[in-house]
Amino acid sequence: LRRNVLKGISAQIVSAAVRLLPLMLFCLISIFLISDQNQALRLCLGTTATGAEYGAVSALSINHDCTRLLCGFAKGQITMWDLANGKLLRTITDAHPPGTAILHVKFTDHPALAVCNDSGGSVFELSFRRVMGMRTCESRCLFSGSKGEVCCVEPLHAGPELKDHPITHYSLLAMASLTKILLIGLKPSLKVWLTFPYGKTDPASVPLLAWQFVAVQKTINPVLAFCRGDTIHFLLVKKDESGIIHVIKHRQLQLSCDLISLSWINPRTLVLMDSTEKLRVVDRPSQEELETVDMAELQLVYNSSHFKSLATGGNVSQALALVGEKTCYQSVCSYAGQIMYLGTKSVHIMTLRNWRERVDHLLKQEKFMEALSLAWSLHEGTAKAVLGLFADPAKRKGVVADKMVEILLQYVDRSLKKCPEQGKIQVMEQHFQDMVPVMVDYYEHVVMGNKLLVYISCCLAGRAYPLGDIPEDLVPQVKNQVFEFLIRLHSVEAAQEEEVYPYIRTLLHFDTREFLNVLALTFEDFKNDKQALEYQQRIVDILLKVMVDNSDFTPSQVGCLFTFLARQLAKPDNTLFVNRKLFDQVNQIFLCAPVPMAEDAYQICEFMYDKKHLYNKIVDCYLKDPLRKEELFNYIHNILSMPGYSSEEKQLVWVKALQHIKVSQTRLQMICPLEHTPGRESSGFRKLISDPNLIRPFSLSFCSVDGLLDLLCQFSPQQVTAFLKTSQDYRLEEAIQITEKHKLHEAAAYLLEKKGNVQGAFEVLLQKVVDGIISQQTKENHWCIMNLAEGPVSPDCFSLSSALKELTMKVLNSMSSFIAPPAIIQRILQDPVYGKGKLAEIQGLILGMLETFNYEQTLLETTTNLLNSDLHWSLSHLRKAVSRGLHPRQYHCNICLQQYKRWQESEEEIIIFSCGHLYHCQCLQRKEVGVLSERQYSWSCYKCTSNQGSRPADRPSAESSRSRSTSLAQVSQTVTFQI
Repeated sequence: LRRNVLKGISAQIVSAAVRLLPLMLFCLISIFLISDQNQALRLCLGTTATGAEYGAVSALSINHDCTRLLCGFAKGQITMWDLANGKLLRTITDAHPPGTAILHVKFTDHPALAVCNDSGGSVFELSFRRVMGMRTCESRCLFSGSKGEVCCVEPLHAGPELKDHPITHYSLLAMASLTKILLIGLKPSLKVWLTFPYGKTDPASVPLLAWQFVAVQKTINPVLAFCRGDTIHFLLVKKDESGIIHVIKHRQLQLSCDLISLSWINPRTLVLMDSTEKLRVVDRPSQEELETVDMAELQLVYNSSHFKSLATGGNVSQALALVGEKTCYQSVCSYAGQIMYLGTKSVHIMTLRNWRERVDHLLKQEKFMEALSLAWSLHEGTAKAVLGLFADPAKRKGVVADKMVEILLQYVDRSLKKCPEQGKIQVMEQHFQDMVPVMVDYYEHVVMGNKLLVYISCCLAGRAYPLGDIPEDLVPQVKNQVFEFLIRLHSVEAAQEEEVYPYIRTLLHFDTREFLNVLALTFEDFKNDKQALEYQQRIVDILLKVMVDNSDFTPSQVGCLFTFLARQLAKPDNTLFVNRKLFDQVNQIFLCAPVPMAEDAYQICEFMYDKKHLYNKIVDCYLKDPLRKEELFNYIHNILSMPGYSSEEKQLVWVKALQHIKVSQTRLQMICPLEHTPGRESSGFRKLISDPNLIRPFSLSFCSVDGLLDLLCQFSPQQVTAFLKTSQDYRLEEAIQITEKHKLHEAAAYLLEKKGNVQGAFEVLLQKVVDGIISQQTKENHWCIMNLAEGPVSPDCFSLSSALKELTMKVLNSMSSFIAPPAIIQRILQDPVYGKGKLAEIQGLILGMLETFNYEQTLLETTTNLLNSDLHWSLSHLRKAVSRGLHPRQYHCNICLQQYKRWQESEEEIIIFSCGHLYHCQCLQRKEVGVLSERQYSWSCYKCTSNQGSRPADRPSAESSRSRSTSLAQVSQTVTFQI
């Protein structure tokens, strides 16, 4: 990272603070300082009077063309400014409920659309319009804070080069509440694309969101990074050919610190800040932490006061206030590879150095070994967070090789200058023994190795090295000599332990990929040359023999050979013959590789297995391919559900999938294929479905979650209710149908109650009780059959067996819990034994029944008194809320805009609604917003219902659909006065 302090802007902040210090302190942060790219102050917007009326600035946003500025304030107001001339364009005071601070306000890519988030946890859409010269703003509630407070929002922004991307037309918005992540589309209509609940996290941790367009499988799609605590999740959003958006969990990153800031600096690198104010640079593909920078001296500005809504009286929940202790959303901004951090007295900007600057930075510190190591990793393509380097390997290696030669020259110069001036000769020998091997090693690798590859390529292509062409009469001779050199069995002065084909072996060890690329380019010209075709076949045989029979080559190098051979064999005019046994060995080595291979090598392997109908082997290809690992379940679904595959093939794929799920403890992400599996009745399947660690669907399609729910109802019904409570990805109507089909009354009642159908949920539970209780007459019959005192047993048996008496008493005591006491006594008195007056044996039973009766009577009376007390308390509070007086926002009619007079002789009816709007009765009658019901008018607020876009008379209650949340006492509350 390169760290710079914006000294000009920092000086402006300090200067403004000094000038305004004698004034009210909160006025300082209600003034906006607008500077250009040269840090020159261009505009100073706002006044101290603005701070006195609106409070501090709590949120800022600039649109994509830098012509408009949106400002949110601590007391809930929003203003829009023209950055060209500093003119105030809009002042918005009714976009959200009053009494809450603005936490976020952000433009979307749509020029007339923005979103805001207040301290009540609600999110609103702001639509800017201009009608007949008047600038207006319409507000729509996207998420109510009563369902979980949202504390972070992030719209998807696309650069000019991605403005035609199909995802951008949906205006995606990510929202993070204290319990879950939501992804919605604002265009063309509002739609929820994803709901994902958090796991167990620290309640003080801060939810974080960040968008970035990333190239995945050669396609650029947006990726959402979200975090709360120490785990970062990545969601890939893509659109299929049918126009449906899919949200897929791409991967996750586990850290050992609590994060308070998350920013992308480029598609492969993230910059994080933890709660100790340390920056961490993380490479996303490898999940490796590259650098840590301490930012304590910055004195980062936190937004705690706004999250606690101190300017409006602190009317926020304890959970939101706790999260606000560490929030710094408005103090961190990222744009175009730059991240800016706002401190109390300065602004710092962080950027990534390009590859040359990173090397030069190490050279300035005379860290030549580190510089050479970094340059070599750049040369081999293994370096992380690389900027400014060619993507083409040949160009990259050429540029980096020149830089390494420059480093080596500086290293030689330093070695000579730092040579010991005095001492024994052994000291000088030791100095050069430390220096010279490093120089020789890097020189041979970088300079001589690359030159040799270029020389071989030129000779086989008929070109002279380094420039020009070989005479035509010498071209065949040069090719033959180079080929003879490459395929030589031993070197000229070979030792006994030298392995066969040393020259090909050395070039493969130097750079397998580039050497095979040289051969591939050379083979393109071997179409009509019979001698060259023989050399081609000979080299392929040697490559197979050298790399298969030797364990010195890594699986990655074998994968390069596999790809090379597959491309040659796929040519239409192919004349190569590959030994099947050796080729299968290459294939096996490739599949058993513990490290990733080339991108297309796994696809080639999949193609071969598909030809052999070894579909279970293709599962291994998907598991080892990091780019297509997420598509494994789609492949399993196609195999198990589509026709054309035998039952044996499906069974093998199913067994292979279960093996990997068990070994890697992978969470079950696709359940639909399982319903097509022949082994659904196996114990392994039941264990898989009932395992709560596996049933955590993340980014599944709706049909997948419905399939999972159906299987849970069949094989693990005790898990259904818990699954429905923890998951948010199922479709409500389909879930109700599934639970009712399997007669899971408790789960069906939960879904009906969640839907809002409380009466239906009660009826389901009532039906369960009715079906589960045996009728009183049936109970009596069942229990009396078990009564040992009844039947052919003679009275003498009871006198002889005390055990039977004890058993009889246990049966009678058990009956008392299910059968009415009079029925028990009547049954006893009808018995031939007790009918003769021997009631001493049942005296204890009767006394116990009386004691149980007294206890249950006391319990019933106490419960009734508690219920009556709660009902009285609820009704009294409801009455107090309904009878509460209403205070109008303005003292004029919101239709005719004429003020009413408090002391006026003529009688004039006015109507005040719970929203605070005031109207003349005659004005409302002209607008036809009243509904006559039961010989009286039911009025609706004209302004509120007009903002909803529909006539108030078409709905039973306009108040029930307002965007702001209201209490029960405020619904349909209207007060009429006569003045």
